[in-house]
Amino acid sequence: MRLLIAAVGRLKAGPERELLDRYVERANAAGRAVSLGPLEISEVAESQDRRPQDRMADEARKLEAALPKGSKRILLDAGGKALGSEDFATRLAGLRDQGAPGVVFLIGGADGLDVKLKSAAEFSISYGAATFPHQIVRILLAEQIYRAITILSGHPYHRA
Repeated sequence: MRLLIAAVGRLKAGPERELLDRYVERANAAGRAVSLGPLEISEVAESQDRRPQDRMADEARKLEAALPKGSKRILLDAGGKALGSEDFATRLAGLRDQGAPGVVFLIGGADGLDVKLKSAAEFSISYGAATFPHQIVRILLAEQIYRAITILSGHPYHRA
């Protein structure tokens, strides 16, 4: 099952990009054994519209254009459910086992995600009540995807 992180904003070269790339590489190397991957990243430009509603709608259009057809959607949203790593792995495996061709993880910009994207999602996950930059959320998500793959494959990376 293909995996895609679709995010608003571009991650520049530097330590954050290197860390993201490291987890993507690890996920891709380990994911084949459990039929998860490849993991890819798609970045869309932040909107320049003035009003937050207009920015979210513009960013939603850009994200929609980047999504593979038939993929299940998982949002990263402050209003989502906080999942432990094992629960996240179980949900990801469940989508794979149901025959989903792919899963897209959506990360919005500074104003969040448009309601149209939210209504079309399988579920939303949250990394807690704190607010994180979308660049950091990308890294956290890539690590959790890698961790889920190791949980599903029985690799000792995850020590609960």
